Amino acid sequence: MTTTPQDNFLRQAAAAASAAGHIFPDYAACEAALESTWGRSRLAREANNLFGQKQSLESSEKAGVEKAGIEAAATLALPTQEYLNGRWVTVIARWARFADQAACFRARMALLHRLQQSYPAYGRALAATTGELFIEEVSRAWSTDPQRAAKVLAIHRQHCSSFLPLAPALLPAIQAANLAHA
Repeated sequence: MTTTPQDNFLRQAAAAASAAGHIFPDYAACEAALESTWGRSRLAREANNLFGQKQSLESSEKAGVEKAGIEAAATLALPTQEYLNGRWVTVIARWARFADQAACFRARMALLHRLQQSYPAYGRALAATTGELFIEEVSRAWSTDPQRAAKVLAIHRQHCSSFLPLAPALLPAIQAANLAHA
């Protein structure tokens, strides 16, 4: 069996997601593949930012996020495409930098927990019982792309059958840890 660069990226990202305690690590890796162009985007290469997480921290929050591996003082300003008012537009955004990929996944989970009251879809995603449901729910608020969930699920269907996903038996322990973190 031939291993593709995409499969290698998914294995590495799923391992980082698992190490960070991210729920549904294989699905999170597929999200990272979509958001970072398989780890090749400038944001992924220069900032270990696989999800397009914007830097919007107030100074009082910076000390706490440094523990999650975010380089609080360092950001990267880059253009991005946002789907606004029915069309794609280019805007400049300030992006968070992370020490490594696991720190990116940890910060992502912390963000979902922190914002679940403001974005109920995040709460539903965190309570999801399947990876597909997690992706459907998190995609409702994570991105302005109305086709995001379908794209992530297509990546999962196409690539994740080619490698062993993380043991499903680990899922309850990871979910329990994440709920305790809420």
